[in-house]
Amino acid sequence: MSGGSTSRLCAGRRRAPLAYAIVVVSYLGMAGNAPLVAWAQAPEAVLLALRMGFAALALGIVFLRRPMLSDLRRPGAAWRLLFMVAVSSVTLLLTFYAIGHTSVAVSMFLLFLMPVWVALVAPRLFDSPREPMVWPALALALAGLAVILAPDLLGEGVRGSVAGLIAALLSGFGYAAYTISVKGLTRIVASTTISMAEALGDTVLLLPLAVWQLNATGYRLDGRAWAAAVVMGIVCTALSYTLWIVGTARLRVEHVTILGYIEPVVAPLYALLLVGERLTRWTVAGGALILAAGLVIAVFGRGEDDASAAATVEPL
Repeated sequence: MSGGSTSRLCAGRRRAPLAYAIVVVSYLGMAGNAPLVAWAQAPEAVLLALRMGFAALALGIVFLRRPMLSDLRRPGAAWRLLFMVAVSSVTLLLTFYAIGHTSVAVSMFLLFLMPVWVALVAPRLFDSPREPMVWPALALALAGLAVILAPDLLGEGVRGSVAGLIAALLSGFGYAAYTISVKGLTRIVASTTISMAEALGDTVLLLPLAVWQLNATGYRLDGRAWAAAVVMGIVCTALSYTLWIVGTARLRVEHVTILGYIEPVVAPLYALLLVGERLTRWTVAGGALILAAGLVIAVFGRGEDDASAAATVEPL
């Protein structure tokens, strides 16, 4: 290994703890979305469209002077951004359909199989060695998720249409493809360009659904809905999502997806504060298993690989 490669790898290992912290903080922020939707008591599509609109506005204001268009001129960047937005949009629609045609618990479990697909595919795509510690961590995280969802899964069973179950499974594949796409994009464009493209793309997708839902329900936006949309857009999306991309650029993508199991652990804590939803022993027990999975990855995992350490694009 050359001196330059050695120095980049050492620098990458020094940055790995910070990258883990950035990803965890990003998931703590994104976990606030679902409790805020429950607190606002507004139609989901309306809140999601407003959330992404405020995120795009915030990103545009904060990074107004950054030459994002120059990123689009890089070879393959525009098409890969379009692919990312298309995958994200289709996956979002599949998730909506799955939740409407099967139970939330079943949809969540099938959706959170996403790290399994990433662990199977990512090493080959990014030409990185397979990491044995990924699988024990995944087993712990999936066991923790199953424990959290156990009351709903045992109470309702695997109900829903075949189409709903297929949509839930496909949404897991979709989010895996999306995450891998973002990881690849971090090597050619800045994180803010990716987050801006995502926010604008989802706003365009969700706006017609939001208008239809407003007309169908006759709902009128109140102060609580606007407040929730602003917080979701600025904190839970613009800030948290950009941080997530920055961390994803520096870590193995398998680690990033496993750390995502933090969301179903933290979301009930936010729900307790916002809407008084009680924590159950299932959530606490499952959360302990998921936190153990995170510790396995952070302490025993490889962290940052050579390719990530040698990323040439500034994160912001």
